[in-house]
Amino acid sequence: MAGGLALQPFSMPQAYAAGADVIKIAVIGCGGRGTGAVFQAFDTGHNIQLVAMADAFRDRIDKSYKPIFDKYGAEKVNVPEDRKFVGFEGYKEAIKLADVVILAAPPGFRPDHFEEAVKQGKQIFMEKPVATDSAGIRKVLAAAEEAKRKKLNVVVGLQRHYQSNYRETIKQIHDGKIGDIIGGQVYWNDGGVWVNARQPGQTEMEYQMRNWYYFNWLCGDHIVEQHVHNLDVANWVKQSYPVKAYGTGGRQVRTGKDHGEIFDHHSVTFTYADDTVIFSECRHFPGAANRVDESFQGTTGKAYLSAGNHGELTSWKGKSLYSHNRDNNPNPYQVEHDELFAAIVKGEYKFADAENAAKSTMTAILGRYATYTGKVVTWDEALNADINLMPTTLAWDAMPKVLPNADGFYPFAIPGKTQLV
Repeated sequence: MAGGLALQPFSMPQAYAAGADVIKIAVIGCGGRGTGAVFQAFDTGHNIQLVAMADAFRDRIDKSYKPIFDKYGAEKVNVPEDRKFVGFEGYKEAIKLADVVILAAPPGFRPDHFEEAVKQGKQIFMEKPVATDSAGIRKVLAAAEEAKRKKLNVVVGLQRHYQSNYRETIKQIHDGKIGDIIGGQVYWNDGGVWVNARQPGQTEMEYQMRNWYYFNWLCGDHIVEQHVHNLDVANWVKQSYPVKAYGTGGRQVRTGKDHGEIFDHHSVTFTYADDTVIFSECRHFPGAANRVDESFQGTTGKAYLSAGNHGELTSWKGKSLYSHNRDNNPNPYQVEHDELFAAIVKGEYKFADAENAAKSTMTAILGRYATYTGKVVTWDEALNADINLMPTTLAWDAMPKVLPNADGFYPFAIPGKTQLV
C-alpha cells in the first residue's frame, strides 16, 4: 500500500523518454487543488504543456487559467477558448487531448472521470477521495484493474504515501521495530471549512455544486473528504483493511441551512481481521482543540506520526527507537508529481495507487455508514450496498436526490433510525 510497482515498460512513445516531445496535460476540475496540481506538474521541470481545462463552471476555469498563464506563459499554457470545456460532459473531450490527466473535480465525479481516463488509456493523477458511495467504489476498483492491465501509471493524492516521515517511519514499523500492531488512534479535528451561501437565481443543482462540501453525493461527508488521509495511514500501518466499523456522530455546532446534510463529528472504532481496533475521530468544531495525527501501539513499543514531519518510535519504557529528521523534508504534494512524471518520461510503469485509494476511501465510507446508522456495519455489507448517491440526471435544471424542505433545511441521518439501504 505504499504506492509503486516493480518497474515495467509501458507503451507511451519513446520520444517522451528521450525528452524530445512535450507531455500534454489536461486538468479536470479547476478549483484550488486542480490549479495547484498543474503548478506542481510544471514544477517537476519536465517538458510539459497544459492543453485543456474542464470544469462545470466557466468562472472556475477563468480563475484557474489566469495564475497558471501569468506564471508559465504561452509556451507552457496552450489552452485556447475551444479547449476550455464547460459543463458536465466536457471532461471527455479534455481527456482526449492529453497524455496525462489531472482529476480534481469534487469527489462524487471521480469514478466517472477515472473510468473515462482509463478507457482512453491516459496516465493519471487523481485527488482523494476517489468516490462517495459504494457504487462509486466498485466502479473505481474495476477501472483500477483495467489501468493495471493497460500499464497506466496512477498516482492518487493521499500524499502521506509520498511524505518522507511517513515512508521512513512506517518502513520501520513494518520491519518490526515496535512488534505487532495491536491498536491505534487517528484524528482529524479542526474548525471546519468554507461555506458558499446560496445566491439569487441558482438552481438547486448549481447551489449544491457550489457548496459541494456539504452534500454527500459530492463530498461524502468530512470523514471521507478529509479524514480519509488518517484512515489510509491506519490501513498502511496495518497492511490491511477493516472488516467492520461501529460508531456515532451528529450535527452539534454546524446546523445551518448552508450546512447541507453532513455531520460535524464522527467517532468510529474500526476492527481488523486480527481483532486489532483502530479508534478514529474527526470533527469540525470552531474554537475547540485541533488535532490531526496518528498514533499506534505495538507489542514492544508505540508510534506517533503527523503531517508536520513527525515520525517517532519509542519503547514502552520510553526509550527512543527511531526519530525522523524533520529538517528540509520535501513537499509531498510536489513529490507526488516529481515521481509520477519521472516515471512517465522514462517510459516506466511504476504506480498503481487506485486500488488502495479506493479501499481507503471505502474505509471512510464504511465509517460514515456506521455513524449514520448507529449500527455495526461490515466491510462486505458496505462495499456491496445498493447505495448510489449520484443524481439520475446531471443537468443544471435537474434535481439532486437530497432536497431542502419548505424552510430550506436538508434532511440528515439520525443514528438508530437511518437504515443502510
